[in-house]
Amino acid sequence: MDQISRRSALKVGGSLGVVGAVGLAVPARAQPWTWSPQGSVAGDGDGVDPMTVWDEEADPIVAEVLETRDVARVNALLRSWTRNGQPLPEGLPTELRDFMEHARRLPPWADPAQLTTAIEFNAKRGLYLGVLYGFASGMMSTVIPKEARAVYYSRGGADLKRRISRTAKLGYDIGTANAYAPDGEMIVTCVKTRLVHAAVRHLLPQSPHWSQVAQEGIPISQNDMMVTWHSLPTTVMKHLTAWKVPIPDNESAAFLHSWQLAAHMLGIRDEYIPNSWAQANTQAVEVLDPVIAPTPEGIDLADKLLSLGAQLDLTVLSKPILGAFTRFLLGDAVGDSLRIAREPVWSPLLEFSWGPFVAVREGLLPVVPLAKETYWLFDEFLRRAALLYLEELRTTISIEIPFTNRTR
Repeated sequence: MDQISRRSALKVGGSLGVVGAVGLAVPARAQPWTWSPQGSVAGDGDGVDPMTVWDEEADPIVAEVLETRDVARVNALLRSWTRNGQPLPEGLPTELRDFMEHARRLPPWADPAQLTTAIEFNAKRGLYLGVLYGFASGMMSTVIPKEARAVYYSRGGADLKRRISRTAKLGYDIGTANAYAPDGEMIVTCVKTRLVHAAVRHLLPQSPHWSQVAQEGIPISQNDMMVTWHSLPTTVMKHLTAWKVPIPDNESAAFLHSWQLAAHMLGIRDEYIPNSWAQANTQAVEVLDPVIAPTPEGIDLADKLLSLGAQLDLTVLSKPILGAFTRFLLGDAVGDSLRIAREPVWSPLLEFSWGPFVAVREGLLPVVPLAKETYWLFDEFLRRAALLYLEELRTTISIEIPFTNRTR
């Protein structure tokens, strides 16, 4: 079996995270906002419900570009901006350039030491991260109703595989050794994604298809982005903890810090970004857990996502196997709601053998308490999942401002 580099594994971790990574979530929340900003990285705030807050900096500027500028020309210019420390290209509209210069700055609370530790965490846990970003986070996005609808009716919903290759960058870039360094790409990816979000806020309300099913007038509020954020690091850490993967406290905190920075760079206000895992879990109970539900759009997206492994002729990533792992991670209620059949071999095998497999893999058990064939099968699954979409990611990926909605 070919060895997979950490770089490859993390690349694919991002691609598997696909829909969740970009964060086009618009969930309803029946209860009033109660989470205190004292638990945020800011330590304070006005307590305004994030469902009523969008991106007052980016939204008017991108709307102006869409209404009065040549979006194709702006996108062409932005293709050459790929590194965090690279100057912005000449010729951008003045207002857009000024905004991007402001948006690319790291916050004063960014901690280089923690980012260095996060590199160590990603290096050791790359394969787990790839699988969890894909099947815990990516598939979860299909049962966040308004996220699923926003994805489905936006331009990216018409070509899911193409959208995967572009949104993959966020999940990959955050795991690189130079993510936030001048020669890295994470800041660029976040700023460009922030522009995409602003464009979707402007365009999606013009879609007659989205408007018929939407419960809100403007998509992608601050609350919606936090819902998607929790489907990524909070959900990943929840599963790693449940699997009893040994993670030192400093590495756990560093992983969180890298995602706190990502939230800030994506335009989420500091007063909404949790300052600890305890606060993240508390906030997730309020904003993520209550909104999980199926939609026709989400069911369709889930079916397409589960079919992509088969397109690459990877037997161990067949649709039934991917469905079984999704059901194992997200539970039978979600599996049933997405119409994912219970696989007669893999479903019980995962339920009874995954825990011992992880324990052996982590050196927590001195002997293999399960058949060698089962251990090999699970290990092969991890590695093959890490290879998924690798060929797609070897090409140049350009995150660009959309200028239309889905037309079919």
